[in-house]
Amino acid sequence: MNEYIREHYLEAGKIAATVLKEAGAGIKEDVPLLEVAEYVENRIKDLGGDIAFPCNISINEIASHYTPDDDIPRFKKGDVVKIDVGVHIEGYIADTASTVEVATGHHSKLIKACEEALDNAILSVRDSVQTRTVGKVIEETIKKHGFIPIKHLTGHSLEQYKLHSGMSIPNYGSVFSQKIKKDMVFAIEPFATCGTGNIRYGKPHIYAAVKAITTSHKKISERFGTLPFARRWVPEMSMGDLKGLREYFELIESSGAIVAQSEHTVIVGEGGCKVITKR
Repeated sequence: MNEYIREHYLEAGKIAATVLKEAGAGIKEDVPLLEVAEYVENRIKDLGGDIAFPCNISINEIASHYTPDDDIPRFKKGDVVKIDVGVHIEGYIADTASTVEVATGHHSKLIKACEEALDNAILSVRDSVQTRTVGKVIEETIKKHGFIPIKHLTGHSLEQYKLHSGMSIPNYGSVFSQKIKKDMVFAIEPFATCGTGNIRYGKPHIYAAVKAITTSHKKISERFGTLPFARRWVPEMSMGDLKGLREYFELIESSGAIVAQSEHTVIVGEGGCKVITKR
């Protein structure tokens, strides 16, 4: 990886880490989700970054892909909130997430299991290691705490303007595996639950113009490229205008159990990896 690209990743990671920490401090009872989402997205721009995807604020059994459309939903006491932040500098993306429990500590062990799984996974990442090896570390750590990893959700490789660029980091010791190589960039994101660990799909709130078919799609593509965008970002467009775009459906734990998430972005080295989203 040349120094120009590396510096962009490092800057994106620095911004993402700062914004995630600030946003986490703003998650309090009765605060509108939209207030936090808009803070994240505006703050990214204030710090010189660009938004890689809408701020995800997924609560309780919703594991991922929820972003508020308006200011109606508010945080409630006891909510387990996954906040997921994406920043890019000229397309080089940093992706990071953490879990916050609102005003209670009933799910602190679940949150800790996810955080420890992420830490252990990071220690296992290096040149030539298999993705299944990293996944096995995640699974064993989460199960050690008495919880279940969500197997349908994975970490993912990152490339310029590509949020999911082809390789996955499983959250369990998968039979399928690929070799991790030096200079690859990955978002590693364990998800843990006390439920079944399976996923069902909810409604879409996030879209992407993978193929520009209609005039509306072309306008969206010109504005966002292939990166995801929120429905609330395009209030002038009807639901009909969004048909045919890629839909990011809410990912919901199938039994309705609480889900926790932790995530960092790393650059792979020979003997380890560089975490770019830590402060």
